[in-house]
Amino acid sequence: MNKRYSLHHIHSADEFTFSPAEYSYFKYGDKSYAEKFAKELFDGFISENAELLNTDKEIVVLPSPYMAIPTASNFLCFYFKKYLDYYLFQQEKKSSILSKINRNHTYITDYGNLNFEDRKNLIANDTYYIDKDFLRGKLCIFIDDIKITGSHEYTVNRILHEYDVEADFIFLYYAELQNFDLDPKIENFFNYYAVKNVKHIAEVMNKDSFEFNTRIVKYILGLDSSNFDYLTSKVEKEQMDLLVELAISNNYHLIKEYKNNINTLTQTELYYGY
Repeated sequence: MNKRYSLHHIHSADEFTFSPAEYSYFKYGDKSYAEKFAKELFDGFISENAELLNTDKEIVVLPSPYMAIPTASNFLCFYFKKYLDYYLFQQEKKSSILSKINRNHTYITDYGNLNFEDRKNLIANDTYYIDKDFLRGKLCIFIDDIKITGSHEYTVNRILHEYDVEADFIFLYYAELQNFDLDPKIENFFNYYAVKNVKHIAEVMNKDSFEFNTRIVKYILGLDSSNFDYLTSKVEKEQMDLLVELAISNNYHLIKEYKNNINTLTQTELYYGY
């Protein structure tokens, strides 16, 4: 079985059934919207596909592939699992299992500015690992926030084929582009709708519901010196310490475009490392 469900369908460049502002905050680390979107996605999915969960198979939920720093979709996946598990509890079934597809590389290219072929070629240069023995015989639910060109789904399906994973698969999206006359760059229209500059980044980071994800870490590390200095003056020192730890865990210190800001943090009083 290989199925797909999306909650919101994008047919127009200026009319949407979800809030672009909320989506933008979500993409830059506001977990309150990750939980909101997860609840909406679960409710929509279960209203049309409850029979798919009427199974004795173990259920595994997986966000889009990442290395060490979670993507925004990982938080969507985490909260989706929360609502899924409560539903399974009500059905007297076993809770779902959280898993992931591991990736070994990263890139600085803004993915939202690329077309299908460029996206496919970019992520094709990555290497991935999935535990096919663990997934065998299970119902695997892959969760992502938005489907624009389908390149990630294409890549995941390629990985599943290469690893010869014997399981059932469902791909879930909060939103999906269904008018292919629209430019794929509409993804960045949503990404930057409310979070457009470093001032907005600082405002998001000062929310209680904030948590780092890949997108905001890359954004900060790519800032020029004046904007970087502005940000470090507006957020807690502990946050920048954590940023360094995350950056190193994802090997961002080996990317020349990010080295300067990482070195700035590790060489100042902002960093309470070693």
